[in-house]
Amino acid sequence: MSRKVVLITGAAKGIGAAIAKKMAQQNHDIVINYLTSRKEAERLKNELELKYNIKVLTIQADISNEDEVKKMLALILENFSTIDYLVNNAALSLDNYYYDKTAKEFTKVLNVNLVGVFLMCKYVGNYMLEKKAGKIINITSTNGIDTNETFSMDYDASKAGVISLTYNFAKALAPYVLVNAIAPGWTRTAAVLEMNPNYLKEEEKKILLERFAHPEEIANVVAFLFSDEASYINNSIIRVDGGLK
Repeated sequence: MSRKVVLITGAAKGIGAAIAKKMAQQNHDIVINYLTSRKEAERLKNELELKYNIKVLTIQADISNEDEVKKMLALILENFSTIDYLVNNAALSLDNYYYDKTAKEFTKVLNVNLVGVFLMCKYVGNYMLEKKAGKIINITSTNGIDTNETFSMDYDASKAGVISLTYNFAKALAPYVLVNAIAPGWTRTAAVLEMNPNYLKEEEKKILLERFAHPEEIANVVAFLFSDEASYINNSIIRVDGGLK
């Protein structure tokens, strides 16, 4: 596969960083989008450029802000002249029970997790449609399917919405742009590992493999979907959850 330009939102840490590393290993140029994690983004940029001799661009942008999305797209095209692959990974979770959630908090989660994905698919997808080539992967969650938690109902609703957007954009951008989604289950990110260990042990028991995913295991599925071997996979939601019981 020839070198591609891969844009990953929320790529400074966690699953996003693992995806960036995997794409860099495959000799692709990377755009690391972030909102607040500037230090982590720059550290990752330096690591990838030094280790893999590729070009990496870091861009601070709020994907829920339409003007910032448009500016980010223009900056990428100025630096790389193209965008081949997009991973909509950025997400926000403000976990607390429904009786403590405010409309402002609920809306903030939806703006990042759902409106942000819409804006990225709209502008990057439309660019890909015009050039008649491209692939988009939306990172949703099993929480958007059947592992809902009452303390994260705003997050769960947003991830269900991402699945709907995936189906809609797959149709809207056909036949030139492939749009799929990956639905990870529990994954060993820093944020997850900070949670109550007793709770996490109980959640592990619900998984056939009896463990959480490593971020790299999610990145491996992204790499497959972006490969030539996945040229006929479109409009699909792929669960990566270790076999939830």
